[in-house]
Amino acid sequence: MTYIQLSYGDLVLPALLVVMDGVFSLVLRLKLEKQLAVATVRMVVQLVLVGYVLTFLFTAVSPLWTALAALIMVLFASREIVARQRRRLQGVWKYGLGAGCTLLAAGTVTMFALLTELRPDPWYHPRYALPLLGMMLGNTMTGISLGLDVLTNSLMRERAGVEACLALGGTRHQALLPVIRDALRSGFMPIMNSMAAIGLVSLPGMMTGQILAGVEPVDAVKYQLLIMFLIAGGTGLGTLAAVLAGARLLTDSRHRLRLDRLTAEKST
Repeated sequence: MTYIQLSYGDLVLPALLVVMDGVFSLVLRLKLEKQLAVATVRMVVQLVLVGYVLTFLFTAVSPLWTALAALIMVLFASREIVARQRRRLQGVWKYGLGAGCTLLAAGTVTMFALLTELRPDPWYHPRYALPLLGMMLGNTMTGISLGLDVLTNSLMRERAGVEACLALGGTRHQALLPVIRDALRSGFMPIMNSMAAIGLVSLPGMMTGQILAGVEPVDAVKYQLLIMFLIAGGTGLGTLAAVLAGARLLTDSRHRLRLDRLTAEKST
């Protein structure tokens, strides 16, 4: 069984569904039609460009080009993490924390999958490495951004209680532990919800794509389970690293709370 190949002309009718959403916005005066149009154009341009870039990378099969593409993906993921924060760390850690933890988690898990389970030849083949890294980055980015956002906002809200604990002789670990736990729960929650609902409520995109491409459903399930296990591990590792590192950056060696290292709250 072969997959059903689509032309760009086959996408015209489905695109009318987006136009329908724009009509709803106009009729109901939601004022979302401009944002919807911009988002749609960006999506089309970005995906078409990515398609051509991946075609080049799959042909070249170069470790340098693959590494460069992976680095660009990590940098964009770091930018998205910062953009989702209402309060951000100052200085180099503004981008450095998100980029470092994302690279650590997604990179480690992707390398683990390539070297132990998939074992492509060569191991860095972009056909396998980049899509896998992209899935890891997308989910790890969500966990890290949620964890850091809850951490910083909770510290601002619970500042009096944290400083009281520190004043009474508590260590920074003891004072921040409840906030750290809340931040970790928030970061872990999306992947846990996804794992609980997968299969019964929704068929994930990768599995659906494989089935449409002609892969046997049971084989598609095996790949999807592998991906979900990897995503869960990457999200957990990245969120844990980011929250613990963020908590350490927002205190000092004298066990003082250092909220002066945060920027003002971003207006919504």
